[in-house]
Amino acid sequence: MELFANTEIVIGKDELAEKVAKGEKLRVKFGVDPTRPDLTFGHMVVFNKLKQFQDAGHEAILLIGDYTARIGDPSGRSELRPELTENEVNQNASTYLEQAFRILDKSKTTVRRNSEWFSKMSFADSLNLTRKMTVARMLERDDFKNRFDSNQPISMVEFMYPLIQGYDSVILNSDIEIGGSDQLFNMLVGRTLQKDMGMNPQGVLTMPLLVGLDGTRKMSKSYDNYIAFNDSAKNIFGKTMSVSDEAMSEFYRLLLNLTDLELGELKNQHPMDVKKKLAFELTAKFFDEVTAQKELDEFSSVFSKGRLPEDMPSFSVTKLNLEKSSVLNILAATDLFQSKGEIRRLILQGAVKLNGTRVEDPECIMTPNDASSDQIIKAGKKIFIRITE
Repeated sequence: MELFANTEIVIGKDELAEKVAKGEKLRVKFGVDPTRPDLTFGHMVVFNKLKQFQDAGHEAILLIGDYTARIGDPSGRSELRPELTENEVNQNASTYLEQAFRILDKSKTTVRRNSEWFSKMSFADSLNLTRKMTVARMLERDDFKNRFDSNQPISMVEFMYPLIQGYDSVILNSDIEIGGSDQLFNMLVGRTLQKDMGMNPQGVLTMPLLVGLDGTRKMSKSYDNYIAFNDSAKNIFGKTMSVSDEAMSEFYRLLLNLTDLELGELKNQHPMDVKKKLAFELTAKFFDEVTAQKELDEFSSVFSKGRLPEDMPSFSVTKLNLEKSSVLNILAATDLFQSKGEIRRLILQGAVKLNGTRVEDPECIMTPNDASSDQIIKAGKKIFIRITE
């Protein structure tokens, strides 16, 4: 069935298929916690599936977890998440809908926030909710069990998270909940709570996790290995070009909904051409084909012909006001890198060049006199920086 294509696990598939065959309109729930300001292409995998249900005439419910975000989803975590304030959560959520509607049809989307009901619950209501789950059941969950076995702290609030997410399904009376495969436990709790309350239990549909730009872990805001909905066209194109060859087919399948037949046709093409096409299509999806073609031409000019990009950030050594104008300090002051450690690693790997010459020493000094004419630093494959006096 088309609606269940590209999924990993579907629970309650027969019941859902029967409802669809009867022409029933399903209430399809997808929740996102605004823990960071940006939605990522990892989210797009599930948004694409929600859009597919929406296009088939079902009700798409986008749940903004402005209450659950303050707890922090423990899924896949080996340690406590930092606590977010209400103000931080609201700021992060402020652009979520604008981003989501770049995929979803706004006129056909029901938007809810779980603070609508949780902010009104009494302490007694919360205690009654905890009666629905045992500690033993919680410890069946791998991330909790692993943390418990290794004496890593697990807060009682984290134990509440699956119950809270599950209770959302009760309030919304969802027929189906979709999410990443790491959300399976949470979504099954929703199914259990609905059943306990005499409701028809929701179907559960999990989508594969998109690998991040590091090529190992899932794409996540927490790991800073992601492409964001709000990235510039240049960043979407450039970051996509850094995707590993091994991951390309999954990006095509999950983000652009290519069929197995279409994916098979790509295998006969040169990997670089396939990756450029991927970067073009994803950039065009969030901007337009004219913008995507401009980024493709720019990329080909810079990386294939060895030219410098027309548009690169410029920094003045004098205005940076550094005690020591080393290459390390200058690059760190640009805020284009996660840490000085990352810059040191790039230099040790030979991936940093100054005016085309490899930088061997992170402490190499660039004095104002040295920078009297513009100098170009290239870091890694994508970052070009102009240094002025």
